Amino acid sequence: MYAARLTSGPVELAFTDRHGGVSGAPFDSLNLGWSGGDDPEAMAENHRLLMDDFARDGGVDRLAELGQVHGDDVVVVGPEGPRHDVHGHLHGIGDGLVTAEPGITLSVRAADCAPVLLADHDVGVIGACHCGRPGIAAGIVPATLAAMRDLGAATVTAWLGPHVCGRCYEVPSALQDEVADVEPATRATTSWGTPSLDIGAGVRAQLEREGVEIVDLSRCTFESPDLFSYRREGKLSGRQAGLIRRLT
Repeated sequence: MYAARLTSGPVELAFTDRHGGVSGAPFDSLNLGWSGGDDPEAMAENHRLLMDDFARDGGVDRLAELGQVHGDDVVVVGPEGPRHDVHGHLHGIGDGLVTAEPGITLSVRAADCAPVLLADHDVGVIGACHCGRPGIAAGIVPATLAAMRDLGAATVTAWLGPHVCGRCYEVPSALQDEVADVEPATRATTSWGTPSLDIGAGVRAQLEREGVEIVDLSRCTFESPDLFSYRREGKLSGRQAGLIRRLT
């Protein structure tokens, strides 16, 4: 069920893999998407199974998710939650989530993009963002940090989850130039010698400029059969997730 799971001070966080759910092939098995051709009942059951396990200490956290759009919009989950309530979960539109509220699990989905989880242990502000090639260019990572700081965060730690690596993420040279002009750290070369983008390097560079401590828990989604990868599986790829919650 988990590619990584850990507790860090007053927060718990995890990055899922594709195992432990009920979806059939080709989405087998813990597909945490909400669209793409999988059985809606199976996707709903996957979310239930995940939350039952992630909050197995008896917590009854509400799950806050996003309709992700590859931009720089950040949704603040306050006492009243976001405006929408979909699938029984709090739901907003954007690519970043932040909250200072207890009893909320933040979740972002990915299948090659980088899920990034963030926390200020001292003040209890947490965040999560979905960052791929467009997100790096748009600045979703600094936008999420800015929203956390508006809630009082100061000293932030970030955990970087599984994403496609620079050895595998081939792009046209013009697209490489377009993104690297914004974030030079993304410029890379595939293992077969063609232009590529290194999403992880771009995320780390943006976090470092913000003075954030980074814990890298990543693996390459394209190279790992126990993870979903859109570049490997196309439209029939499921989604894994990054999740973070306050324990107190």
